[in-house]
Amino acid sequence: MTEPSTTRRSYGSGVVIGVFSLSGVWHLVSAESFLWLMPTFVPFPLVLVYLSGIAELLCAVGLLMRWGIAPALTVATLLAVWVANWWYALDVTGTESWWLVALAWLRVPGQLPLLWWAWRSPGNRWRGPQGA
Repeated sequence: MTEPSTTRRSYGSGVVIGVFSLSGVWHLVSAESFLWLMPTFVPFPLVLVYLSGIAELLCAVGLLMRWGIAPALTVATLLAVWVANWWYALDVTGTESWWLVALAWLRVPGQLPLLWWAWRSPGNRWRGPQGA
């Protein structure tokens, strides 16, 4: 077993840990509040909300503990959520709620820094020894 990285955690890595921790708990405590964001063609949407909450919590713990797989798992989770965010932004475009459309479209590029910060997190075994 390799020793955990002692590289100082970046601000971005801390943001991802915080966002995933809060979002993961929220997914589990109030799963029904996420159903309206799910594409209508997705089977078992409530189960997927719970699974995404568990995945987000695992990612947050993994980044916090500097598990080597955690940055890649976090990026994969963010990419899965990004697809849903694109679907939702396209789905609400043209509705009368301008603020909902704006918020939906802001979420799409808003995930790009999260993806970058997750990948740059300390302990990423695929990035090599350069740290965060």
